[in-house]
Amino acid sequence: MGAMSDETLDVSVEAVVEKQTMEIGEIMALLPHRYPFLLIDRVVEMTRKERIVAIKNVTVNEPHFQGHFPDYPIMPGVLMVEAIAQTGGALLLKEIPDRDEKLMVFTGIEEAKFKRPVVPGDQLRITVTVLNWRSRAVKMKGEITVDGKVVCEATVMCMVVPRVKA
Repeated sequence: MGAMSDETLDVSVEAVVEKQTMEIGEIMALLPHRYPFLLIDRVVEMTRKERIVAIKNVTVNEPHFQGHFPDYPIMPGVLMVEAIAQTGGALLLKEIPDRDEKLMVFTGIEEAKFKRPVVPGDQLRITVTVLNWRSRAVKMKGEITVDGKVVCEATVMCMVVPRVKA
């Protein structure tokens, strides 16, 4: 049997190692959300079917700050829960082969807690851990921190459903 070249070895090792990060273009290829409702900017850690960590940079020019609240801008809690779901969706939809024909929708939210206000300039670190994974449904525990302090946590349940074209 002949010897393997270094080039062949590099390709083989690279094929075995799963990518554990995603840039915005890769996130947009998975999630159907777009501005102003795409609420994650980057994935910094990912373990297939187990855990994902994403980043959201909060900026003052986001449209919800115009009315929530004009003199004291605070990110709405419901958007933080949505960011948890989108982060989990990036993990879940990566496993769905026909994801272009599917949507991930909420089926439940439990134990949502908001511990500190999130303001422009904050960077959210969104950690989502899978609690239960079935072929079309998932239950996930999400935690959002800013500077190492918990600002939001929630358990979300989501299901993959057929996408109906309008």
